[in-house]
Formats: sequence, C-alpha cells, structure tokens
Amino acid sequence: MKKKTLVRDIYAVIPMVFSGVLCIALIFLLREKVIASPEFLVQLSGLTTLFIGISGFTAALIMIYLAVATLRLKTSKNLAIDHLSGITQKMHYFRNIIELLYRSKMWMPGLKEYVDDEFEGLTFFDVKEFYKGKSKLAIEFLEENNSFEDTENLYLEMKSLLMTNLRDKRIPETIAYPNSYKKEIVAKWLEHKCGSGLWYFFGYKFAIFKDFLDLEAVFERHQEKIMLLANSIDSQHFEDSSFNEVFLARLGEYMNKEVVPKLFQFQDNAAKGLPAIMRYLYAIFLAMVIFGVLLPLFFLLFALPVLTIIVSFSFVVSTIFFIATTFYQFLTKEISG
Repeated sequence: MKKKTLVRDIYAVIPMVFSGVLCIALIFLLREKVIASPEFLVQLSGLTTLFIGISGFTAALIMIYLAVATLRLKTSKNLAIDHLSGITQKMHYFRNIIELLYRSKMWMPGLKEYVDDEFEGLTFFDVKEFYKGKSKLAIEFLEENNSFEDTENLYLEMKSLLMTNLRDKRIPETIAYPNSYKKEIVAKWLEHKCGSGLWYFFGYKFAIFKDFLDLEAVFERHQEKIMLLANSIDSQHFEDSSFNEVFLARLGEYMNKEVVPKLFQFQDNAAKGLPAIMRYLYAIFLAMVIFGVLLPLFFLLFALPVLTIIVSFSFVVSTIFFIATTFYQFLTKEISG
C-alpha cells in the first residue's frame, strides 16, 4: 500500500518538476534570443496584447465555472444541512426512546449497579475494542461470570447511545440533545452498529433473553411515549406497531440501517469544503491572472524590464504544460476518490 502511495506521489511530482524545468529553460532561451536579436523584442512586445487577451479569456472562463460551481455547491450544501437537520431530529427521538428504556425497570435486579459501580467508567466502545488492549476493565468485564445472560451488553450499548462525547464515562441525569452530534461519536455508533442490540436481544434471540428483559416493567405511560416517538421517527414504518419485542427489534434494525448511516453521511456532506478540483482550478486562475494578465499589462504600462514579459510568457506556457500533463490524472483521482 505504501509502495502504491509512493508511486502516486512520484507521478504527481514529475509533471511539476518538468514544468519548472520548462519554465526556467524558456526564460533562459527567450532572454538569449532577445539579447541576440533586438528585433525579437519588438515581436515579443507585439504579441503581448494577444497574450493578455488569451490569458484573460481563459481566466474569465475559469472564473465563470468557479462561480457556477460555487452556487451549485452552496445549494447542495444547504440541501445536505436540511437533510441533516431532519435526521438529527430522528436521532433525538431514538435516543429519547433509549433513555426511557435505559432508566426503566426492565433490567434484572442488580444489573445497573453491576455495570455502573463495579465497572464504573467502562463504555460499550471499550468492550467492542477490547482487542486493542487499551482497557483492562473491558477484558475483566468480558471474563467476568454473572447471572445477567449478556443483557449487560445491551445496557452498555444503550449507555453508548446516550453519550454525546467519547470522553463521557457516566450518563448524566439530564440527557443532552445537541443541535448537532459530534462526528466522532456518530462514527463510533456506526462502526459498532449501535442500535442493532435491540434487534438482537428483542428479535433474533428474544426466546433466550425474554426471561431477563421484562418489558412489562416499563411504565405504561412510557410505553405510550415510546410509540409516539417511534411514529415521529417514521409514521409509515411504525404505523401499526405496538409496544412489544417485535417493535423494539424493528426499531433497532431501522435505526442501525437507516438513521445512523445517514446521520454520518449527511454530516460528512454538510462539512465538506471546496472540492479539490475547485482548488486546482482556482490556482490555475490565479496563475493566469497574475502572470498572463497583470504582469504583461504592467510591462506595457510602466515600461518594465524585458525580463518581466519573458517570465510571464514562460510561466504561462509551463502552466499550460502542467495542466495538459496532470488534468486527466487529477480528474481520474477525483472520480475514484
């Protein structure tokens, strides 16, 4: 992998080196030509106006493209922000449901104290990433024998969904529902499929866990609130649902497949800056304006030394060479990236 990256870097540097060499060579050759033939300076000066026109026209086309692309990017970003707002609200509703379940009495006696006190500071992410060796507590947790039949893992998973920061070790009394979730925590939810525990414990393996998760212990008013929240998430998907293990399994599957991935995606889209292609074109635009328009113009207006127009011609020609040798490669990289 490192070898491929090195090869790509070399391919990117080679055109730049050749362009630099071409620029220096042109400066040297044109300067020698002017010294050897004074008539060439007259020809060069005569071409300056045409050179300014071509460079200015090229720069104008790039500027128009950048302006249009910026407007499109702004529209796309606004759309992504709108989507992000909607999906964030769905995440709020889901976390509200999780909070009600987390604080309910459906857990086996002693489970909360076991997790919160004996393994204080342990997070679901620590347990899922025990193989990294960063948390001895996670290894102890996995090696511990208890009578909770793995429901402690579901409890930890719910705690992770109530976190808003990876540094959180305890769940506060008042759960935070931020305007936007930190990308780091969303990435962890996505990586470890947080929410799928509902599907696993209440769907796929409910026959095993039904004696250890007492849904009847969830207050009736909380059951009603949970159903209202679920319908706020997706009224069509949960239209005919009632509070039971089937509903919770569907909810976990829906959140794991529909909400958390989209939350991560829309966050990524909303946070994107200028695409590399636009930065690339802006650099070309800047080079064309400075060396293709301004320098030749100053040469004509202020009778600057002949070296000015020589540098201008050489730089623009080498820039065109650089574009010709890298643009296809750049587009390919953008599409594949």
